Amino acid sequence: MDIQTILVFLLFAVALVYVGRLVFKSLQVKKDGCGGNCKCGVDFSDIKPVKK
Repeated sequence: MDIQTILVFLLFAVALVYVGRLVFKSLQVKKDGCGGNCKCGVDFSDIKPVKK
């Protein structure tokens, strides 16, 4: 194999690891009860409910 092919395979492997970590982190359940990307510290007390 030439150096370009090795570099392409290496870059592809690094990209797969990166995407795999993103997917794995998004599927993990956090221990604090929050589901992930939620904003648990946001205060919603000033928001008025919409009347139908």
